[in-house]
Amino acid sequence: MSADGPRVTIVHACLRDGRGGSPTAVMEEAPLTDGERRRVPALTGTSHAVFIDAPDGADGLSGPVAGLRFFTAEGELPACGHGTVAALAFLAERAGSEQFRATLRTPGGVLAGRATREDGQVTASFDAGPVELREPTALERDLVLPALGVTPDLLAPGARVAAVGRPRLLVPVASRPALARLTPDLDRLRAACDRLGLLGCYVYSVPERSGRAAARMFAPSIGVPEDAANANSTACLAAHLADQGFTGITVDMGDSLGSPSTITAAPRGPVVRLGGAARITRVLHLP
Repeated sequence: MSADGPRVTIVHACLRDGRGGSPTAVMEEAPLTDGERRRVPALTGTSHAVFIDAPDGADGLSGPVAGLRFFTAEGELPACGHGTVAALAFLAERAGSEQFRATLRTPGGVLAGRATREDGQVTASFDAGPVELREPTALERDLVLPALGVTPDLLAPGARVAAVGRPRLLVPVASRPALARLTPDLDRLRAACDRLGLLGCYVYSVPERSGRAAARMFAPSIGVPEDAANANSTACLAAHLADQGFTGITVDMGDSLGSPSTITAAPRGPVVRLGGAARITRVLHLP
């Protein structure tokens, strides 16, 4: 990497016990084409990149105002939960204050974000939503479940199509071991998601009474075969489980990728408060 190129900060978002997390490329806004932005994840070895426009003096009622844009190798996303956590960690570290608040303008809407800096890491949260939920159609089930490798004996009740930004399929399975054993046919899954207009598929284990669960997010249609952390899908799950009496959930992800991650989500009326810990791990320069 050239020392003279654009500066990129790598933030591991949604850590579990201070380690793991989803590596995310964070850049301050620069005169880049969308094609150049799409190259950043590949150049940095991350699944996602977030571009931050935070001009000096742009303060609102809830702290500074920052614009966020999210990209994968396939293109721009209207929202990215772990990218938002990474952006808040970056902004909080740059501000240098223990308590940080910001108003975040994203393609999917305006978010209130907050962060706390302590012991070399940042705990961030923001309000996502509202979440739209519906029953999957027979065609959605017939195309997606076989591509995921979810057989009837593994499937638990309660599959839903959920949208916060773009729709994705939430698929419950009976246990964590069943989740860990999944080996989706990613080409078949991409074809199914492309045909149905789905962002991807969030497969989760039936939650414990405490609200703890595990999940895996498969999104080959946006260039992410499996995501180490997917906060917006966790918000969708929290909204779905609210009708079953869960006031908050804690979801473990990334174990199959060797990058353990944890996301918290709690419904707050029409929105869901998402949270995760993050740490800046390195800074590099692109060619």
